[in-house]
Amino acid sequence: MNGDGFARCARGHMHWGRYGAAGLMLHCDGHVLLQQRAWWCNGGGSWGTFGGGRHGHEDAVTAALRETAEESSLDVSLVAAHGLAVEDHDGWSYTAVIGTTTHRPEVWPASSESKDAGWFRIEEVDGLRLFRPFALSWPRLRTMLTKVVLVVDAANVMGSRPDGWWRDRLGAAARLRDSLAGLGPVPLAPFDEALPEIVLVVEGQARALEGVPGVRVVAAPGSGDDAIVGQIGDDAVYYVVTADRELRARCEARGATALGPRWLLDRL
Repeated sequence: MNGDGFARCARGHMHWGRYGAAGLMLHCDGHVLLQQRAWWCNGGGSWGTFGGGRHGHEDAVTAALRETAEESSLDVSLVAAHGLAVEDHDGWSYTAVIGTTTHRPEVWPASSESKDAGWFRIEEVDGLRLFRPFALSWPRLRTMLTKVVLVVDAANVMGSRPDGWWRDRLGAAARLRDSLAGLGPVPLAPFDEALPEIVLVVEGQARALEGVPGVRVVAAPGSGDDAIVGQIGDDAVYYVVTADRELRARCEARGATALGPRWLLDRL
């Protein structure tokens, strides 16, 4: 279902995108990728993110990447999406998809909607002539230029359910891993919905478990708690899923946020 066309929200405003709209807020190494809008567009000559109307069957990430690929030369297969920021206009919404690349490729316009494209240092953005909707959202988006890592204490999460997991620890860990691979967007700050990188820490008989797409498995060589704390760095926002009080305190001392197993199990 093609989303091209205007829609009126409950506030009486007209917006482009019959099913809402989405755009890509891409950052890498202290820079963000922006589009200069063509002269004939609304806000012509101003800078903002690549994006446009969503089609009826599309999720926000698919729409944002499709629009970016249509409007620029960026190879969107390089993009890792980390979270969503949603602006709700009562019946119509715009979703900014925050993502990263491992390097900053040269990007140039690829459609009549784009006059130019470029990478700008984050501190430079306020000095540009910005597309008004982007200018209003930029102060919030600037706080979201990160990723979220969800570290899962496999033994503790499995132990929270008396489902006979102890009879086959490796099999139970595999089922947990596979469930995590299907985890969708979750409400974790700083995003409205996060698309977290998932790390599953296993120990004991489950150490033979291998990772799958979407879940990195870490086999603890010794203490599982030590391995979990060792996953916490300063390059992202970290959440740790465990009910162990001592481990929670150690993780929080490293700057992570602790979540209980029930928070995770309710979403699997």
